[in-house]
Amino acid sequence: MKVGYRFFILVVSLILFGIIDVCHAQKLSNNFYRKTCPRVEKIVEEIIQNRSPSNPTLGAKLIRLQFHDCFVRGCDASVLLDTVNDSKAEKEAIPNQSLSGFDVIDEIKTAMEMACPKVVSCADILALAARDAVSAPFKKSMWDVQLGRRDGRVSLATETSGNIPGSFANISSLIQLFNRKGLDVNDLVVLSGAHTIGVSHCGAFSRRLYNFTGKGDADPSLDGAYAQTLRKQCPNPASPTITVEMDPESSLSFDNHYYHMLLQNKGLFVSDAALVADRNSNRAVIQLQRSPYSFLPAFAKSMKKMAAIEVLTGNAGEIRQNCRVVNPLK
Repeated sequence: MKVGYRFFILVVSLILFGIIDVCHAQKLSNNFYRKTCPRVEKIVEEIIQNRSPSNPTLGAKLIRLQFHDCFVRGCDASVLLDTVNDSKAEKEAIPNQSLSGFDVIDEIKTAMEMACPKVVSCADILALAARDAVSAPFKKSMWDVQLGRRDGRVSLATETSGNIPGSFANISSLIQLFNRKGLDVNDLVVLSGAHTIGVSHCGAFSRRLYNFTGKGDADPSLDGAYAQTLRKQCPNPASPTITVEMDPESSLSFDNHYYHMLLQNKGLFVSDAALVADRNSNRAVIQLQRSPYSFLPAFAKSMKKMAAIEVLTGNAGEIRQNCRVVNPLK
């Protein structure tokens, strides 16, 4: 009893002195805003539904925005912050310069501040908006989003290096990076399935078409006919204004067609082709290709894991009033 009592007193003392902060240990939940902002999901949904008809690639844009946010400093909306003075923010880093959808998040945040001032984080808004934009064509939510994230106050372009997987990444570096974020090989394959929607700039893959080994050759792992089609769309040198579908014939449909393309050696990026070069990842690709109805549940599960990477909760971080700037210090 004495040992137990002493342990209890020790824990209480650590909490009182701030060495153990129970507020930081809060978890995300499905009903986090039930009392403080009950219309939070409805507000996001309505704006996304209004935006989607005129912007059919919105789902791809917001999923990519959330992915790039979560892989740097966790899912804390740091990717939304603008550069201040000479310290370039994440969105200024090369891998992030083609990100878009910031205006949609701004619109949602403005509406949210009118309905529930200083309550809903930009990180939660981004998670909801990405889900709803992908879900819009299905007329129903494709996965549950747990809420309770708080916003970070730091955004550094230098921190994207080594955290954002590049289009030329090989399988070992991809697996290593995902493992560092608490994601496994299956999550890597499933989340890569987001490439079934949206487009890419030619510069992200043109080296595969024209100068793969530095000798003016094409990547031999890329289907020859597909490479020829891509060369017609993307002249050399690559134009920054030209884009192509990442998943031809299915770039507006969130489905498992991407995996069919991979098994035909028609993955657009080296990082796509890498998924069929490894035994374990290739097995996951085949399973998703053979079972069209397994992709959406698998994607929902992996998105839930990704959206919880290194989240700030409790009294960590802040609730930004403007997603582009941190709140003034009091």
